[in-house]
Amino acid sequence: MATTIRTTDLDFDNIKSRLKTFFQSKSEFSDYDFEASGLSNILDVLAYNTHINGLIANFALNESFLNTAQLRSSVVSHAEILGYVPRSKTASKAVVKLSLSNSAVDRPSRITLPSNWTFTTEIDDQSYTFQTREAYVAADDGTGTYNFLTSSGSDEIILTEGIEKTKTFLVGDTGDQQVYVIPDITIDTTTLIVKVYEATTSSDFVTYSNINTAIRINPDSRHYSIKEVPNGYYEIIFGDGSTLGQAPVSGNKVEITYLSSNGADANAGDTFTSNNFLTVGASDYPISVTTVAESSGGSDKEGIESIRSNAPSLFASQQRMVTAEDYKAQILSKYSEYLIDAVSWGGEENVPPIYGRAYVSLRFVENTTEETKQVVKNDIVNNLSKNLSVMGIDTVFADPINTYLELITTFNFDPDQTNITPRTAENDVLGVIRDYFVVNLARYGTVFRRSNILTEIDRLTPAILNSRMDVRLQQRFTPVVNEIRNYKISFPVPLQLPNKETYTLTSSKFTFNGIRCTFRNKLNSSVIQIIDVLGNLIASNIGSYDAETGVVDIIGTNIENFEGDNIKISVVPFNQSTVRPLRNYLLTYDPTRSTARAIIDRQRVSTAVTL
Repeated sequence: MATTIRTTDLDFDNIKSRLKTFFQSKSEFSDYDFEASGLSNILDVLAYNTHINGLIANFALNESFLNTAQLRSSVVSHAEILGYVPRSKTASKAVVKLSLSNSAVDRPSRITLPSNWTFTTEIDDQSYTFQTREAYVAADDGTGTYNFLTSSGSDEIILTEGIEKTKTFLVGDTGDQQVYVIPDITIDTTTLIVKVYEATTSSDFVTYSNINTAIRINPDSRHYSIKEVPNGYYEIIFGDGSTLGQAPVSGNKVEITYLSSNGADANAGDTFTSNNFLTVGASDYPISVTTVAESSGGSDKEGIESIRSNAPSLFASQQRMVTAEDYKAQILSKYSEYLIDAVSWGGEENVPPIYGRAYVSLRFVENTTEETKQVVKNDIVNNLSKNLSVMGIDTVFADPINTYLELITTFNFDPDQTNITPRTAENDVLGVIRDYFVVNLARYGTVFRRSNILTEIDRLTPAILNSRMDVRLQQRFTPVVNEIRNYKISFPVPLQLPNKETYTLTSSKFTFNGIRCTFRNKLNSSVIQIIDVLGNLIASNIGSYDAETGVVDIIGTNIENFEGDNIKISVVPFNQSTVRPLRNYLLTYDPTRSTARAIIDRQRVSTAVTL
């Protein structure tokens, strides 16, 4: 019999049962009928109290660690200890061209469009406000047309979504604890402008900058830090007069301006209308808006799992850029509103090796303009690499390279075990494959494992008895037509060695010497040939592939035309079970060259009949 109360879980009924067992081990209650007595109610209270206390202790313990915390406030607090500030809502941005027509005889040579000029767009019957963040100047082109330009001379102007708001604080006595909380969960912290005035009536101010942008701090520096507080608001924190340089003093006025944003809801706006006329002289003129790139880049607050992943990486980098992970952590932390993902590798890992370089590949959010991409890259070089990286190491950017997977799937299918047709099962299998890529292979460094995806397929329905999959990799290149050129196509993994039975390399169709042809390697050889659609040999040797390095060389070939936007080179990888891309290669599913086929396999089921 039990002499102590043993509890190993938080289940109410189990706790009550163990309490009964404990009491029944005592001679006073050995024959006691607990269910028919008032003592049962007391046991309910004791079990309930134990149950609640156990849950509270379990929750409290879980919330004490970054890896197990479930509440956002707990995860944010742990990230703060590591020096990581989670991303707030991010305003969507659009790129437009702005112009004004003035046919008056007495017109100015230059006009100015003030900052915070607002525009409206409709998305799904919802109106959103965008605005300029600086003033733009336009010059008369001689015909009365004024095209507004940025300070760098570009006619592509960025509109940022959101409503500008201002929060003002008065600095109290030095002995009081100053708290500057912005009561707005829709704030985009990247748009913060912090101004400190000498007094409430003063027009002179100094601007404080975010500590994350600081390279070095001295007694004259003026910085602020920002953190998310438990209720979802954001608090501005100044130094004590020495820690972060100068700090506001008693009697100062702190004015904080920011944009209140709708985040991702404002993406995909493509038609913008100015909310006001611009006054030139004594007349009002409409502003013409031409959309260059629809609004994009808006996002909601950084999710819990993203914080959980990024905070340790940034902490490990220790405000330096030495290792490849340091580059990734610093870049993703400071430019998260522009980027989906990033990867870095040293020049010694590059193909071919080039020492003295750090390579970085960035994946920007959808619809980011080329001008914005270049601004981000320049800022990484000028404000990060030059100050945080090792001397003599140059930062070089490399574009992402898509490696497409062609998956030929076959599965045994028993129609007697389901009410769906084989065709429906084939579509469902293709859907599982597509979803698997979206969830598991949408980032740099992810690995394709054939067994994992086949497991997902096998448990789709009991009617799928077993499955198999043939894997091919595909790279694409766009040839220069009607010119003799050499082409080098690189795959991220070793390729299958030549053999006598199957072709390792094939391609999509193109025109060569007036004939529709494809590339194909010679059986039992790495030599690449050109054949027509009937399989006749057209050119016996136009290059080769290196199975070990994954490099395909096509030499001295004049391609006259090709189907689609490019030529697709498909190869069989050396290891079809595991495809592990390196560097800036991304694994992408090609649904147009992937198939799923059901093979009917009716199981013999024996039924016992009782007479």
